[in-house]
Amino acid sequence: MTQTDQELDRIERSIDIDATADTVWTLLEQPGWWINEGEIDPEPDVRREGDADVVVHPKYGEFRLLTLASEPPRHLAVTWLDGDASAGTRVEFTVADRAWGGITLTVVESGFAGLGKARADVVKHVEENTSGWEAELDLARRHVTGASA
Repeated sequence: MTQTDQELDRIERSIDIDATADTVWTLLEQPGWWINEGEIDPEPDVRREGDADVVVHPKYGEFRLLTLASEPPRHLAVTWLDGDASAGTRVEFTVADRAWGGITLTVVESGFAGLGKARADVVKHVEENTSGWEAELDLARRHVTGASA
């Protein structure tokens, strides 16, 4: 089964978290919290360059993030710039209340087709980020609730 171009341009994943929207927002507002090695850094190395937040990871290098929209505690959208390029993917976090308590955190990453990469490289990027977002959402849940793996 081959992926359609639309499937290659968008990742959407969600997780239920037994926490308030405000509690989850304290994590979301930390630039690049998802850039880690299995543990969220409570004091990440972040600097401001013009309109971008630059997250410096000791192993993975620098990541530039442009905030597009911030509506605490419900919605955050950033452009995650690809390397030194001016192109990047759009990452949107949405926090929705659940009827039975807690919230659902959804992440949508889109725009892979606009990165100017060969199809095989886009496929690999989407596959890696899909499994990455699943892991990061679980990490977010554990981080804000204090749950263990």
